[in-house]
Amino acid sequence: MSNRVFLNEQQNGTVQYMEKKKRFYLILIIGIVCLFSLQSCSSYSFGVIADCQYCKEAGKGVRKYAKSDTKLAECVSHLNTLDLAYTIHLGDFIDRDWESFDVVTPIYNRLNMPHYHVLGNHDFSVVDEKKSAVIKKMEMPNDYYDFEVKGWRFIVLNGNDISFHAYPKDSENYKLAVEYYTQNKLDNPKWNGALGVTQLNWLKAVLEKATKNEEQVVLYCHFPVYPENRHNLWNAKEVIDIIEDYPCVKAYINGHNHEGNYGQKNGVHYLTMKGMVDTEESAYGVIKVNKEYLIIEGYGRELNRTLQLRKSASILK
Repeated sequence: MSNRVFLNEQQNGTVQYMEKKKRFYLILIIGIVCLFSLQSCSSYSFGVIADCQYCKEAGKGVRKYAKSDTKLAECVSHLNTLDLAYTIHLGDFIDRDWESFDVVTPIYNRLNMPHYHVLGNHDFSVVDEKKSAVIKKMEMPNDYYDFEVKGWRFIVLNGNDISFHAYPKDSENYKLAVEYYTQNKLDNPKWNGALGVTQLNWLKAVLEKATKNEEQVVLYCHFPVYPENRHNLWNAKEVIDIIEDYPCVKAYINGHNHEGNYGQKNGVHYLTMKGMVDTEESAYGVIKVNKEYLIIEGYGRELNRTLQLRKSASILK
C-alpha cells in the first residue's frame, strides 16, 4: 500500500470518527434538554390559602379577624419568594362588610404570579344590594370556572350556587334555597350550600374534556364533601358520585372547616386546609405536583402531607 493511500484511509477514518463523536454529543445534548423539559413540565408548585376571613373587628375566641390582613401580607411576601405557577384562596376572603374587600384585595394582588379566588359563604356577608357585585369585586372570571397548568386541569366550584347567603332575601334564588332545603329535609347548617343542576352538568362536561385530553384534575371548592362533617355541601354525595365516575380526578381541596381535615375515598384525596383566621398563628400551604404525588408543605398551623396519586392517563400531554 502506498503512503498516499494509507494517509487517505487514515484521514477518512479520522473524519468518520469525528462525525460519530459529533453525533454522540448532539444526541447527548438533545437527551439532556428533553430530560430537563420533561421535568419542568411534570413538576411545579402552587400556593393555597383558606379562610383569610378579614374584618376590622377583633373577634372572640380563636377567631382573630382583624389580624388576618397582617397574616395575609406576611403570606404574600413569603409566596413571592418562591417559584409558583399560581396561588389560590379557597373562599371566605372576608368575614363581613363590603369595605373589608378594600383592605385585603390590594394585599392579595401583590402576588407576583397568577392568583385566583373561590367563593365562600362569608364573601356574601355584605348588604343585599351588594351581593350581586361580589364576583366582580373579587376580580373573578365567573362564579365557577377552570384553568389549565402543564397538563393539569384545575376546576373551581361555587358551593354557594344554592345558598341562603349569596342572594337577597326577596330574590327568587333565595326562595329556591328555601325550597331546596325544605324538600330535601336537610339538617346540615344553613351556612353551607349546594351546586345547582347547571353547574353539575358543566362539571361533567369539563371532566369529560379533561379525560379526552388526558389531563389530571384537582377540584377546588369552599365547602368540603368528604369525610362526613357538618361543614359539607348539602349535596356532597351527588358531587362525590360525579367525581368517582372520572379517574382523572386526583384531589378535592377546600376550606370552610377551619380545623382542617383529610380523607381518602376510592383513590381521591379530600383535603381541607386550615383557616388562616384562627389563632395568632397563620396557616397556608404550598403544594408540589409531580406524576406520582401531591406534596403539601404546610406553614404555620398547616400540616405537611405527601399524597400518592392513583394511576390513570399520563400526566404529561
